Amino acid sequence: MLKFSKKLLYAIEAVTDIAYNSTGEPVQIREVTSRQGVPQRYLEQVMQRLVRAGILKGVRGPRGGYLLGRERARISVGDIARVVMDVAESSEAGLPPDAATGPIGRVVIRPLWGEFQEKILLMMDTVSIEELTTRAFRGGVPSESCDRITYSI
Repeated sequence: MLKFSKKLLYAIEAVTDIAYNSTGEPVQIREVTSRQGVPQRYLEQVMQRLVRAGILKGVRGPRGGYLLGRERARISVGDIARVVMDVAESSEAGLPPDAATGPIGRVVIRPLWGEFQEKILLMMDTVSIEELTTRAFRGGVPSESCDRITYSI
């Protein structure tokens, strides 16, 4: 079963932070960790996995950092979950090794667990990073990108 671990929650929070605070320039990981209170060394591993999956783009150099790998509306919470949690296609994903080992467990419970996992991921697929940034804006969360917007005529 899909676990809602700290790693998953931090990854969703980091991608949302990058989307919400990006001004077109890369967002540095230290900025994300400072705003969100996430340990940097913990988040670095997660960010690299998200880069490899194309959810984020890594930019090297002194002004480097992370950008979204595609549009906010095209990144779902389910996409992030699949990368971060290494969600297996197996119905046994996330079950303890000694769980549901009897005949009913093997034939009924383990497959049921797989169905639950699939339904949760499908629900997560319906929530985009765009929606999360909209929720942040409506909730009054301060944004670096809003602070840097200039209006000229």
